[in-house]
Amino acid sequence: MQRPHIQMAGDLRTAGAPAAEAVPRPGASATFAELLKRVKAEGLLDLDPRYYVGRLALNTTLLLLGFAAFFELGDTWWQLVTALWMGLCGGQSAFMWHDAGHKAMFRSKKAASAVGYVHANLVNGVSYGWWVNHHNRHHSNPNHLDMDPDIGRRTAIFDIKQYPTRKGTQKLVVRYQSVLFFVLLVLEGFKMLRTAVLSIAQGRTKRPVLETFLILLRTAVYLTCVFTVLSPALAVAFVVVQHAALGVYFGMIFAPNHKGMQIRDGEEETLDWLERQVLTSRNIRPSLLIDFLYGGLNYQVEHHLFPAMPQKNLPRARELTRAYCAERGVPYHEVGFWASYGEVASYLHEVSAPVRRGDVEEEIRRQAEAARAA
Repeated sequence: MQRPHIQMAGDLRTAGAPAAEAVPRPGASATFAELLKRVKAEGLLDLDPRYYVGRLALNTTLLLLGFAAFFELGDTWWQLVTALWMGLCGGQSAFMWHDAGHKAMFRSKKAASAVGYVHANLVNGVSYGWWVNHHNRHHSNPNHLDMDPDIGRRTAIFDIKQYPTRKGTQKLVVRYQSVLFFVLLVLEGFKMLRTAVLSIAQGRTKRPVLETFLILLRTAVYLTCVFTVLSPALAVAFVVVQHAALGVYFGMIFAPNHKGMQIRDGEEETLDWLERQVLTSRNIRPSLLIDFLYGGLNYQVEHHLFPAMPQKNLPRARELTRAYCAERGVPYHEVGFWASYGEVASYLHEVSAPVRRGDVEEEIRRQAEAARAA
């Protein structure tokens, strides 16, 4: 797989999708207004609180089943299965704080905030205030090397020019990042908790007292339960497995959405909203199981175009968006479940190839020359 070439102004680099799909037809317009008009005409942006009441009830039921199993099983190593289940429940609850943060759930800001703080801070130990700010910046500039915080907070690199900033063991991770990226997802749950603590301590949240209280309450209840019901060794194992499962679930959800798609760089912005979101996002082909596991985020293209759209309307929005992109000649990338992770791994392997070859500086210089020529 050859290193993707730079195309279009603003240093937009293609990756992941086949080269034939990566270049819009000459003269193609990417005007967003017409697609938005079609979406609004079908009421796809209208909120449906009843749908989310049902989803919240389902998530609560899943959590209660986990608690019931935990107390019923008692001090047995079968509790590690419960830990996996609770990791899954944490990921499912993340979809609730996600949609609440996007104002896709309720018109009431207080109701949405309550859902967000409960499901982020109390259920998962994640700072909701930090996440909203972080995620909004990601949506504004997806896959931008300098402006997308989801790229900046990773040890893995998505362009070789990022490599000189990596230090110590980070360089080892980059060298084998096509494998280690996925392996290190087991730490994602712990990293999110650490980020929450630091964000609150550094004053980067609007409601530090509320967030601190909820995280401390979660910690107290969580540790009291596991160390009261389980033996010390099993309690530690439960905590590790549950947070590892949560981290892997988080990672498997976000990894295919943008990794390996077009990378943006530089200050000049030549893409309108539609191109900026579609060219940098990847969909995973839907099914009942996939839609449940991804909480609708497998419709990543549509979610980025219409972040406030209720989850249940994304399938219809996908049909409209695919047709519109075909009309306008805008590449729309959708693949199956396994293929999506294959593309991510291939891309990470390709980006880190100069590190393994030992010609990082030469590759950075070559890319800079290519960018100037473009």
